Parts: sequence; structure tokens; C-alpha cells
Amino acid sequence: MNLRGRNKVSAEFSMSSMTDIVFLLLVFFLLTSPSITPEALDLILPKAKGKTTHQQNASVSITNKGAYYVNKERVSEQNIETELKKIFAGQEKPTLILRAEEGVPIEDAVFVMDIANKNNYKVVLAVRPN
Repeated sequence: MNLRGRNKVSAEFSMSSMTDIVFLLLVFFLLTSPSITPEALDLILPKAKGKTTHQQNASVSITNKGAYYVNKERVSEQNIETELKKIFAGQEKPTLILRAEEGVPIEDAVFVMDIANKNNYKVVLAVRPN
């Protein structure tokens, strides 16, 4: 008597569905990664709790090497006020976003805040969420 079954179970595994899923995940993470915006400045902001919901009118970024940027364009320290006046000309309640990188001397941030105070600009300090 032959009691063995004629159906053999194959020990092979098809990887085609697994590779499809991995490819879709790879495309998803590439599209949602922050490296998609190459024109953004790479600043490491200090951490703090809370977040702002103010609409950004203009931003001043300070790198830890002492470079100043107004809306992603590098400007000298002396020309910050004139650039901000050009941007805020005719606006009723201008808001300035100050992005000071970690390690920037407080004097640099206070310099920009003083310019905003003289011209009645509202200043919001950008930070990294905790």
C-alpha cells in the first residue's frame, strides 16, 4: 500500500510582493523627507516647548559663523534694516521670524531684535520642538 500523498508542498517563497512593498515605502519616504527643499538653510535651532501659528512675513536667520540671511538671501549686518524696510513697506502689522542657530552669541540676536523694536516689528523666535 502506498500511503504517501501525491501533492508535494513547495518550500519556495516568492519575493516579488515583498519587493513591491519595499519600493513603495522607499518612494514614500523619499518624497516626504525634508531634503526635498534644497533652498532651505540648514540651521540647528534651539529646543523649546510650544509652537507658533503666526504667518511668516519675513525671516532673519543667523548662522553660528556670524552670517546673516534675510529670507534666504545673505546680507551684511549693516544692510539688515534696509532690507527689512523694503519687505515690510506698506504692511500694517509686520511679523519678523528670528532664526538663530544654536551657539549664536546673544548679542547677534539682540541686534536683530533691536532693529525690530525700533521699527515696531513683532518678533517671533523660531525654535525646534522638544
